[in-house]
Amino acid sequence: MKNTKQVIALASAAALSVSVLAGCGGAASDATSESTSTATAEASNTAASDGTLVLAETGFEGKFSPFFASSASDQDVIDLTQLGLLGADRKGEMILNGIEGETREYNGTDYTYYGTSDCVVTENDDGTVTYDIKLRDDLKFSDGEPVTIDDVIFSMYVFLDPTYDGSVTMYSTPIVGLEEYRNSMSTLSKLIAEAGEDNTDYTNFTEEQQKAFWDAVNDGGVKFAQEIVDYMMANGATDVTSAAAGWGFDLPDGADAKAFFLAIGEQYDWSFSAMEAESAGSALSELIPEDVYAYSTTGVNVGNAVANVAGIVKTGDYSMTLTTSELSTTMIYQLQMPIAPLHYYGDESLYDYDNNSFGFVKGDLSGVRSKTSAPLGGGMFTFSKYSDGVVYLDANPDYFNGAPKVAHVNMKETQEADKITGVQAGTIDISDPSYSLEVADQIADINGVEGEDGPVITTRLKDYRGYGYIALSAKNVNVGGDPASQASKDLRKAIMTVIAAYRDEGIDSYYGDTATVINYPMSNTSWAAPSVTDDGYQIAYSTDVDGNEIYTSDMKSEDKYAAALQAALGYFEAAGYTVANGQITAAPAGAKMEYQINIGASGNGDHPSFQTLTNAAAALKTIRLHPDCQRYGQRF
Repeated sequence: MKNTKQVIALASAAALSVSVLAGCGGAASDATSESTSTATAEASNTAASDGTLVLAETGFEGKFSPFFASSASDQDVIDLTQLGLLGADRKGEMILNGIEGETREYNGTDYTYYGTSDCVVTENDDGTVTYDIKLRDDLKFSDGEPVTIDDVIFSMYVFLDPTYDGSVTMYSTPIVGLEEYRNSMSTLSKLIAEAGEDNTDYTNFTEEQQKAFWDAVNDGGVKFAQEIVDYMMANGATDVTSAAAGWGFDLPDGADAKAFFLAIGEQYDWSFSAMEAESAGSALSELIPEDVYAYSTTGVNVGNAVANVAGIVKTGDYSMTLTTSELSTTMIYQLQMPIAPLHYYGDESLYDYDNNSFGFVKGDLSGVRSKTSAPLGGGMFTFSKYSDGVVYLDANPDYFNGAPKVAHVNMKETQEADKITGVQAGTIDISDPSYSLEVADQIADINGVEGEDGPVITTRLKDYRGYGYIALSAKNVNVGGDPASQASKDLRKAIMTVIAAYRDEGIDSYYGDTATVINYPMSNTSWAAPSVTDDGYQIAYSTDVDGNEIYTSDMKSEDKYAAALQAALGYFEAAGYTVANGQITAAPAGAKMEYQINIGASGNGDHPSFQTLTNAAAALKTIRLHPDCQRYGQRF
C-alpha cells in the first residue's frame, strides 16, 4: 500500500539521534548489534529467567534472506543471524582492521571492535582503487561449515547479477568490468516491453512469451494503474494525466491507464517487484500471472556475453581483491555486505571460480530466492522459527567474537501504540518507538520523574546515521514542461528557499535536541562532513538569485523568514513569474500558481515535516503562491 506521494519537498536532510530506552535491570544490550537503527526500550525485568530477551518489531514480511530482505524488521533478523564482511563502530565509521581489532573512543569511553576481515584500500596511479580483503580463517557458519572467500565471492555475484532486484545497491558501484557484465544481459520483461506490442522479431523471446506479457499488461497492469488513477481522482485529479502528475509521472494529455502503467514500468526498468512501490491498493503480484511476473527476474543474454566481473579477483582461500575504476565514497560501505553460505543459498556444483561459475547460473537467482523462510549464517544468533508474529532466535555458540550473553531472543510484532506501554507492562524488554518530544513526555510520565530516565524505562541517547528529507518533484514543478531549464530550476529554488528557512523550527518542535538539520548529504557526525568553520560552507538555500547571502548571524527568526521570502521572489521573477509589490501576480506559460504538498502521517503533527511544510506553505501564500497541504486527500 502506498502511504503517500511527495510532490513538494526539499533536498535537505535531518540527521537523527535516536533514544535507547532501557529499564533498570537491563544488561542484555551487549548481545545486540551496535548498528541498530531504531530507538530501543528495555524493561526493568530485562531478560527472563530462561535468558530470553523480547524485542519489539514493527512487522515482518517473512523475507528472511540476506539478499532479499526489504522491511526493516526482516533486516533486523538478518543483522542478528548473518556475518558482515566489514563492520562499523558506534559512529558508523568502517572498521578496516577487524581481525586484530580497532579501539576507538565514543562519548569518553574506549571500545574495541572486531570483525571478520581486514581491508587495505590503495589508490593507484591510474585512478583505480584496489580493496585487498583478507578473511579470518577460523570463521564458521552456524551449521559448522567453514566460511571461505568463495562464500564472499558467491554473495557478491548475487548482488551484482543483472536480474538482482533486492535492496542492496552494490551494482551501482564502479567495480571494474561490472557495467560490461551487467549490460551483456537483460531481463525478459524489459526486452519484451522495449520491443513493443506489435513486435515480430522473436530472437530473444518467443511469440508466446510476448503474448503472455502483453495480456498481463492489458489486464492486471491496467488495473494496477487504474487503482492509482481512481485514488487520485477521489482527491482532486480530473483525468489520467492529472492523476499521473500528482503521482510523480509526466504523461501527455489524453493518456489512459495503460500508458500510465507503461510509464511506471519504464521508470523501474520493468522490475515488477520494484514497481510494487507504486501500489495504491492491490499488489502487482496479485494482478499479473506468476509466470509473467517472473519475466522481470529472468535473464536473457544480449550481444557478447561477459562471464565475470573483471574487478573481482580471488587471491587465496581467504583473500581477494576488488578494484574500482575510480574513487567511490560509497564503495567501502557496500562492503558491509552479508557473507551468505554458498552451500545453503547457492549450488556448490555450480561453483568453479576458475571457470567463471559462481554458485548459480547467471541471470537465474531462483534457487537463491527460494531460501527466504529460514536464514542460515554465522551471526550472533541462529534462526529457530517464525510463528504467530514472533521470530525465535538462539545464541550461536560458535560466533567468532564469543557467544552472546543472552541465550534466546524473541522478536515480536508490536503495534506502534504498544511499543512503550509493552515495556511498561513488562511484556517487552527492548522496544523501538518512533522518537519525538511527545514520546519523551510519555516516557517521563510513566517514570514519574523529569526526563526520560527512571525506575521503569531508561533512555540512552545513541547516534544514528539516518536522515529524513523533503524532496521536490521536478516533473511537477517546472516551467514550460522542461524540468531541466534554468527557469524551472529557479522556480524550484524559490520554493525550496522558503521551505529551508523553516527546517530548524520543524525539527526542534518534533525532535528537540535529538536531531539536527544538515546542509550536505551526509551526517554531521561523519568524519567527512563539512564544518561550519570550513571555507565555502553554506547553509542550504541561503543565497539569492545573484549569489548573495540572504542571512546574517544576528538575524531573529522573523527576520530570517522575511529574508527567505524576499529571496524567493527574486527566484520567482527569474523563473518568469510577474512580481509586483512583494507579491506574485502571474505565472509564466507552462507554470502554476498552485502546488500540492503531501505530508506524511496523519497530517496532525505526528510527522517531523508537518511544521516545516505547513509553515512554509503559509508563508508562500502571503506572496500569492498557493501550496495545498494534504494527507490522503484531507486538506488542512
